Amino acid sequence: MASDQVVMTTAGKIRGIVDPATGMRTWRGVPYGEHTGGQFRFSAPQPRQPWAGTFDATEFAEPAMQGTYGWNDKVMGTEDCLTLDIVRPDTDEELPVVVYIHGGTFLTGFSNEKIFQGHHFASATNIVYVSINFRLGVLGYLDMRSLGEDCVANPATYDQILALQWVRDNIAAFGGNPDRVTIMGESAGANAVTALMSSPQARGLFHGAIAQSAPVAAVHSRLQAAMWVRALLDGMGMSRLSTISDLRAVPAEDLVRVGNALLIRSGEIQYLNLAFMPTVDESVLPQHPIDTFAAHEEAPVPLIIGSNSGEASFTKAMFMFSRTRQRAARRILEVFDPENADAILAAYNNATDRSDFAELVADAVFWAPSVSIASDHRHVAPVWMYHFDFAAAPLQKLGVGAVHTADLETVFGARFTTPAGILQTLTPRADFDTVSEMMQRHWGSFFHTGRPGDIWPEYGFSSDTAPGRATAVLRTESTVVWDPKPEKRRAWEGFNLTQWGTGRRDIAESLVDFLGIDPDDPQWNPAAL
Repeated sequence: MASDQVVMTTAGKIRGIVDPATGMRTWRGVPYGEHTGGQFRFSAPQPRQPWAGTFDATEFAEPAMQGTYGWNDKVMGTEDCLTLDIVRPDTDEELPVVVYIHGGTFLTGFSNEKIFQGHHFASATNIVYVSINFRLGVLGYLDMRSLGEDCVANPATYDQILALQWVRDNIAAFGGNPDRVTIMGESAGANAVTALMSSPQARGLFHGAIAQSAPVAAVHSRLQAAMWVRALLDGMGMSRLSTISDLRAVPAEDLVRVGNALLIRSGEIQYLNLAFMPTVDESVLPQHPIDTFAAHEEAPVPLIIGSNSGEASFTKAMFMFSRTRQRAARRILEVFDPENADAILAAYNNATDRSDFAELVADAVFWAPSVSIASDHRHVAPVWMYHFDFAAAPLQKLGVGAVHTADLETVFGARFTTPAGILQTLTPRADFDTVSEMMQRHWGSFFHTGRPGDIWPEYGFSSDTAPGRATAVLRTESTVVWDPKPEKRRAWEGFNLTQWGTGRRDIAESLVDFLGIDPDDPQWNPAAL
């Protein structure tokens, strides 16, 4: 067992520890970028400057600044948040690298949440595991260019790219193979994965990708981002003539508090209009990821992608009447593509039943865009698709299924470490262990070889011997389904998920003065912007 965990990086020496509870080597709170506050707020991150002496990497760093959603407006974290954590077995073997990008609705989360510390995961799959922090919410996922060009549209994406550059330059010193790096994330973190696959600036920094429950279509247009910037200024009590400099001068805690309240107070959730997402910016994200994949211009790396059986089960309790559910479903669809909304509604029996409504919402956010990019990516590189369906028997009988984030505990082998884990208390431990071992075996094989286990066929094309579109259904007794829900898949193929706001002319009209747009200019409409 190694006793000295001092490693030389491009910025200087760092000292880690061998964790006494797990026997894993770990370095915590390692800086990869400079402070992003004050005059550097909303700007591209800069690499960490060298330090003298040895940096103590034995304690976790503070998370990125974020709200806590408690009874008060407490804010936690710091703007000096560009840090990462590393875990690996206590050996000198060169191992594949996994860079994990946490989820949290683009608003919350941090690298050292209990589920993401990754000790058991790194041990079970025999990898060097890196979990990163990056800017969140109003500080990381809101395009401020409507207030001036002295900023970048996607600070969080730039942070993630800088972290990958750090891994490229330093991970060999930790026994990681810089030529076998997999990026991996769930929910908003999976959105980051597909965005990085679509980013020219991230090209060559990773060699495989895993996107779990990826809301691929969650990308702002510039018009959509400008709407939220204006709402932020109004919520801050600031003039709509404010500049980037003005927002850099106010306390970050105030920005976070107001930013976190935007979505709740605005009523925009009914349009799937989140306040914080990546933005198409002609630079780090030159076009919508769905369009990038359709053009076969994404990173040509192997991909695992999938979603859970009960991603939107909670929506079954949202509306009392079938007519209300149908109106809500139409509202969600028409904001993207009014002309093709009827075809989607017809595929889901007009979404009047609770189960049909919940399935439509889940498919709109997770399944349909994932199928879209999987279908396109198989022209470029191998793809494996899954459907996670492991849930306690009572939940299955109630039609709840595997809720959003339920897959995390099995992948990481860390039972009862997420809110969704509470629902698994009725699941026998042996069943959990069976599913966890199976998923870690597939994920681990992917990390080491670029392919999951042999029993999981590629999401390929039809042939004389196979119907194509193989999808692994992951549960205690896993199966493979060929082209699941083909009628619904075909309906979504004719629906445009890349132009949020097409059915919201009211937003464009309300932003004419704020953006200084000529109403007679054809580019003023939501679809163009």
